[in-house]
Amino acid sequence: MNLNNNKTSTDALLDLVHEIFGPAPVPLHRPVFEGNERVYLTDTIDSNFVSSVGARVTEFEERIAEFTGSKRAIATVNGTAALHMALLVAGVRPGDEVLSQALTFVATCNAISYIGARPVFVDVDEDTMGMSPTALRRWLAANTKREGGDTVNRTTGARIAACVPMHTFGLPCRIGEIAEVCEEFGVALVEDAAESLGSYVGARHTGTFGKLATLSFNGNKIITTGGGGMIITDDDALANRAKHLTTTAKVPHAWEFVHDEVGYNYRLPRA
Repeated sequence: MNLNNNKTSTDALLDLVHEIFGPAPVPLHRPVFEGNERVYLTDTIDSNFVSSVGARVTEFEERIAEFTGSKRAIATVNGTAALHMALLVAGVRPGDEVLSQALTFVATCNAISYIGARPVFVDVDEDTMGMSPTALRRWLAANTKREGGDTVNRTTGARIAACVPMHTFGLPCRIGEIAEVCEEFGVALVEDAAESLGSYVGARHTGTFGKLATLSFNGNKIITTGGGGMIITDDDALANRAKHLTTTAKVPHAWEFVHDEVGYNYRLPRA
């Protein structure tokens, strides 16, 4: 192929790609900043309040809770941190096993591993690309038993502490059926709704079927804060626990810095 000398190397490379593969596809994502973003950023800089949570973060949490139909929302520095914290407050412990799906981003497995738990992969449905409730039920029936109030892997002896389905590219998986299976087998349901802000099952928003769910506001998501994530739940106790732990477990006080346990610096900065 002839490369025009007036073209940049990137242009030339794109021409070559188009020649080989045909016209370029529609991009999967492109962050768009066309509204009040510049105004809000300037307000934040002028306030000198940029390194921790502030009024804008609180407003963001309230609006996400309202939009999704959740009682509470807790903003975090990114979606992975949100999922880590959601699993932690849901009761996942080191040595546990957490069911997830074979088709997902590595962050799902990373969050499980941060706790010292082990991911176990369940197949997905071809039409939704999300966890298959049929495969989930089959795996649980074949591999687990009830022991002392827990669901336990017959082979490893590990407790099955949680199930984390993911709504791939925002397309809802069969989450209602998954919730029924989790209820039947006594496994906590934590939805990875990172990509599904604005996705519904009937009139019900994704992320509202389990004990907790998480959203992501990375640059490739429906809305972005650059980084950023969110835990949503209807359980006040879990929400309060998540907020405390993500704020370095600091006991609220006007000037003293007392931390009553090991916490995490996971709260979303105002900027």
